[in-house]
This record gives sequence, structure tokens and C-alpha cells, in this order.
Amino acid sequence: MSAKILVVDDEKDINDLIVINLTDMHYQVESCDDGLEALQMAMTNAYDCVVLDVMLPGIDGLEICQKLRAVDNFTPILMLTSKNSETDRVLGLEVGADDYLTKPFSIRELQARVKAMLRRSQRFSQPIANVDKVLKFNELSIDLSKRTVELATKLIDLTSTEFDLLVFMAKNPGHVYSRTQLLDSVWGYQYSGYEHTVNSHINRLRLKLEKQAAKPEYILTVWGVGYKFRSEHEITSRSLYTNYHESLVTLL
Repeated sequence: MSAKILVVDDEKDINDLIVINLTDMHYQVESCDDGLEALQMAMTNAYDCVVLDVMLPGIDGLEICQKLRAVDNFTPILMLTSKNSETDRVLGLEVGADDYLTKPFSIRELQARVKAMLRRSQRFSQPIANVDKVLKFNELSIDLSKRTVELATKLIDLTSTEFDLLVFMAKNPGHVYSRTQLLDSVWGYQYSGYEHTVNSHINRLRLKLEKQAAKPEYILTVWGVGYKFRSEHEITSRSLYTNYHESLVTLL
């Protein structure tokens, strides 16, 4: 069956343009122009993707995204933001949007972004066949077949994009990736200027996985280059050092 997409924008011309072009790609497309109505539709219907404008009557797109994520609704969200509003772009990603486009945008680019998001979502919803492999790093366990993540036996809720980003880095611990490389490999496109997408997803992963997001154990920043997943040797060494230090403090 074709993917089902919700388009939310209060500018009629833009709304109609998006609907027409996504329908031409054989998606089932529904639309609305009000924030409260959009939230109700997203809460009560099973969409494969939501194209969501920030500025809306009723409640804005940021609040819609935040409310959906608060009830563990991880439908992929492509946020549409004003060209001059960096704050909206950053906030959109921080509250759980998977990606963003700035207005005015190219229809071809929007179509490409939606296709990439749907591919990731499909991978997330369908376990990989004939794969029985679990990546383990101390208390962190990543099941590639079930597409689940546990930290100290507690299941961690990740969006499809967060999971794919984590797996991509964890499969090559110690390897340093630039933001551009991560955009190209995980999001499926290479586009200068969208580094906020990577930064915000790294921040969200740290908040969910790290005991102290400011002092990460797993996902490290390599200043001036990008990010890496700490190698197993580094994780073990750090854990031994931390345990020794805590024991010493207790004795003192």
C-alpha cells in the first residue's frame, strides 16, 4: 500500500502545491490548515509521515511535535520553517522533528526528503530478516533485528532516525564522522547548511542514553571534525576509571 501523509500548512497555495506533488508520487495525502485540527488528526490516524509548518493558527507546529513525542508517537515529521528563523529550525529538531526545510523550498527537494524519511521509517517498522546480531557496549545493548535499544535492561524509545544514526556510528566505534558524512549516510542526502539536523539528533541521543549528557560515555564530539562512537576499549577503560574513582571517594 502507498504511504499515508499528512500535510499541515495554513498558506493555501503552499498546502495545495505540496498535496498535488506528493499525490503525483502515488502517496495518500490528507491536509489541514489549523494546528489543533492537525494534532487531532495525527493523534487519531496512522500516518507514515507528517509535513508540518511551524507557524499555524490554534497551536504551532513545535507544540504539535512536542505533544506527539510526549505520547510516544514517533511518526516521522518534516518541519517547514521560515528562511530567516534559525531558532525555529533548532527548536523543531530539539522537540523531536526528524528533519526540516526552509521556505521557500524546492519541490524536488521536499519530495526527496519525504522519500528518505519513508525509507527510514519502513526499515524501522520491519525487522531485518535473517539477522540475529546485538551490539553491546557495557550497559548499552542495540538489537539490530528487533531494532530496539536497551540501557541497563531498560528499553529506550528512539525514533527511526535516532536508531539509524546510533547504529551507523556504533557499527564503527572509534571512527570519526563529519556532519556532512552523517547527513549523507543516515538522512540520505548531502546538503550544506543542514548540520543542525545532525547536532540536534546527537543531543537527543545523549539525553536518552547518557547518564550525564554533558559528559558522554558513548557518543563523543571530536572538535572541528564531527562525532564518533567511543570504542569498546575506551568505554571499558573509562568505566574502570569511574568505578575506581567512585570507590576511592567512598573510602575517603
